[in-house]
Amino acid sequence: MKKITSLLFLFLSCYSFSQIKGTVTDSNGKPIPLVNIFEENTYTGTTTNDQGKYILNIRTAGTHKIIFQFLGYKTSREIVDITNAIVVLDVVLQEENIALNEVVINPKDNPANEIIRKAIANKKENSEKTARYKADFYSRGIFRIKDAPKTILGQKFDFFDEVLDSTRSGILYLSETVSKITFQKPDKMKEVILASKVSGNDNGFSFNNADSANFDIYENYLPFEINVVSPIADNAFSYYKYKFEGSFFTENRQQINKIKVIPRRDSEPVMEGYIYIEDETYSVYAIDLTIKGKQMQSPAIDMLTLKQSFSYNSNNKIWVKNTQTIDFVAGLLSIKLNGRFTYVYSNFEFPNQFEKKTFSREVLKFEENANKKDNEFWNTIRPVPLTEEETTDYLKKDVLQTKKKSKPYLDSIDNKKNKFKFMDILMGYSYKNSFKKWSLDYDSPLMSTTFNTVQGWKLNAGLSYTKRDEEKRTYTRIGSRFDYGFSENKLRATASFTHKFNNNNNSTVTVNGGSSINQFNGSNPISNVVNMVSTLFFENNFMKLYEKNFASAFYGREVLNGLYMNVNAEYAERKPLYNTTDYTIIQSDDLYTSNNPLDPTNETTAAIEKHNLVKANILMRFNFGQKYWTRPDGKFNIPNDDYPTLTFGYEKTFAATAKNYEYDLIMGRVNYDVTLGNKGLLQMNIKAGKFFNGENISFVDYKHFNGNQTHIGQSDSYTNVFNFLPYYTASTNDSYFETHIEHNDKGYLMNKIPLLKYLQSQLVLGFHNLAIPERKPYQEFTVGLDNLGFGKYRFFRVDYIRSYQNGYQGDGVIFGLKFLNVFE
Repeated sequence: MKKITSLLFLFLSCYSFSQIKGTVTDSNGKPIPLVNIFEENTYTGTTTNDQGKYILNIRTAGTHKIIFQFLGYKTSREIVDITNAIVVLDVVLQEENIALNEVVINPKDNPANEIIRKAIANKKENSEKTARYKADFYSRGIFRIKDAPKTILGQKFDFFDEVLDSTRSGILYLSETVSKITFQKPDKMKEVILASKVSGNDNGFSFNNADSANFDIYENYLPFEINVVSPIADNAFSYYKYKFEGSFFTENRQQINKIKVIPRRDSEPVMEGYIYIEDETYSVYAIDLTIKGKQMQSPAIDMLTLKQSFSYNSNNKIWVKNTQTIDFVAGLLSIKLNGRFTYVYSNFEFPNQFEKKTFSREVLKFEENANKKDNEFWNTIRPVPLTEEETTDYLKKDVLQTKKKSKPYLDSIDNKKNKFKFMDILMGYSYKNSFKKWSLDYDSPLMSTTFNTVQGWKLNAGLSYTKRDEEKRTYTRIGSRFDYGFSENKLRATASFTHKFNNNNNSTVTVNGGSSINQFNGSNPISNVVNMVSTLFFENNFMKLYEKNFASAFYGREVLNGLYMNVNAEYAERKPLYNTTDYTIIQSDDLYTSNNPLDPTNETTAAIEKHNLVKANILMRFNFGQKYWTRPDGKFNIPNDDYPTLTFGYEKTFAATAKNYEYDLIMGRVNYDVTLGNKGLLQMNIKAGKFFNGENISFVDYKHFNGNQTHIGQSDSYTNVFNFLPYYTASTNDSYFETHIEHNDKGYLMNKIPLLKYLQSQLVLGFHNLAIPERKPYQEFTVGLDNLGFGKYRFFRVDYIRSYQNGYQGDGVIFGLKFLNVFE
């Protein structure tokens, strides 16, 4: 133990010989937050916290020149002699006098425009200077809640009561990371987390990382929820206007121009605020830019502010970003949130090139015991001191965590929440043993009551037991579901067992069995809620059902990075079903169609005969270029948008009641989502397959296509459905090829159209094609508006569809009600 302690102190002494600390204030004594502080001509830097306090770690003794830089204030240059471990240096910054006469103003042109043009013309050269680097990285994230409501939509809101003060305000999340990063443009990243700290969780790992903070002002777009146009993008003048507000000089006599950035259209994904441009190389000195949540299509966010400060090293003549902050204000359903992410980059190195094996698919990993560093370590290495609020939160939640881990405390919470009330019979109930990490859940049939013409009114209830290992992120679940149809007067039940072995390759096994009622199309194209409304009010019973008595087993895992494999085997007895009710709420002369999808007018025959078989399939999915994080609690995959996802499958049936039910099927699929700059998202889903020996197989095993005759859509995109295709008219036991393409402009066009831009909607164009043998290709062309709604609640979409098959077939409207997914 003594050796370990000695090594720790040796490491700390090498890492930080001394600390300069103090407070930065203005001339009135008011603390200044987010001051950019760095040692002159080095890449050792930090920033002040909300109380104006800072810590600057210095590795060598001697005389050091420290620069204090903040927008709107004169840069201060302080000389410090390092002789002690801690040096206190308080600094007062004076307000900067921005002078308009520092730039020769051409009366024929806006001077700001000329500065921005030169910044755009020189941005490639300036960006290339930091195209490859190594650096130390520090990040801190904090989320606060203010005036938290006691109830939301009539339900008690008490999730955070233990961390809230008397005004129902407090810190919900506080975390820090310290890491080493290696980066090469445009997107190669390697990050090693040296230390990670989450308030209230001594086994937690912060999700703060360098890649998520990589907002490069020299690129054309800043990657928020959607791509936001940079003020110095190649096409910036199409989105921004600029105003020259003056200039000032740094300590090195470098002239800095202050440019106000003004959006041309407030409805577009653009920012407003200020950008500061150095007048010789036209490098960025600093930015202070704000964007509204609605502009980046994140309605829960009210406002987001991005600030960056750059420092200059006269030895290599490179400006580098050494501090960055992201502040946000958000709110939804009476919940008011705000927060800040603070990032500090230091100790840059700029190699001419990296070795070939420097970068891999693993873009982030944690060192062993990264989340076990003590307060002494953090107090030495942390470049931005904690505020009193943050210090108090760590202390408070450390005590609370110890208390919350104890058996008496967890039992007391469980005793309170486990009390059974009469309404639990109707609404559902959960019994927990938090100390032993298990729960017993009951799903009420009242919350899942639906109607179909085979079962009539149907109740669906469930019981499940779940045991979790939170450190390994694994679980075991045993459950059963009960399904009773009143008109059919029949009870069905299923049981299941699922176990997740680990969180590294997501190895999971599931065993199911019992009796169930299923749609012929296993993709379940008609939801229970939509079918119930369509049936009871319009007498359109599109859902066609059969009974399955079965036992099945599933195993899936990631075999290699980006390669997933699933294996499934099922023994099943399939039985036909018939309508048992003609009940409807809205009376009309129309009659329900039969439950036979092949002959909807025939009530006496069925699409299938009773039979048994065994079905086995294997599915392999390739996510090319997939990157990932390695954490002690698992592997977290990051899809690579540069490549499509390929899926291949093989399915075989055997041991059937009759030989004609046995077949082979090969199938494939390509999914590709492409972000087109700020011009939207292009999505493609292409499927193909071929049956062998499938001439007389059961209709259950046909390839069924996801049609829609209800005029209701529920998904975020329609790249897996034919909007007007009748559900079973194109089902095939031969070969098939289907194509779905959809482009969502993410507001690129809609934000520019007068009046319509106030809808804050997105234009969606789509094309769908289906080809099967002995049938003319079926095609659909669609145009719609997505992201419709009110204020922050945007769950609606409307599409006009026009279909063709050997000529024009028909047209109509699909109403997208995405909130209906809550009821499934």
